[in-house]
Amino acid sequence: MKIKKGDNVRMLTGNDKGKKGKVVKAFPVLNRVLVEGINMVKKNVKPKQRGQKGTVIELSLPVNASNVRKVD
Repeated sequence: MKIKKGDNVRMLTGNDKGKKGKVVKAFPVLNRVLVEGINMVKKNVKPKQRGQKGTVIELSLPVNASNVRKVD
């Protein structure tokens, strides 16, 4: 896998096609990369203690390394 942490990449496929981002973490064994601002999903989080409200947080999930290309 030629993409490393800190590289700037562009998405080639999917809903985020054409978007650019920076690689936060690389998973070479799984052939996946985590890119900030790409492949964002919303996750519901239950309250930790009684009396608190649950929240919705946005996470960035890893994408397959073949779906991104390095940008200079």
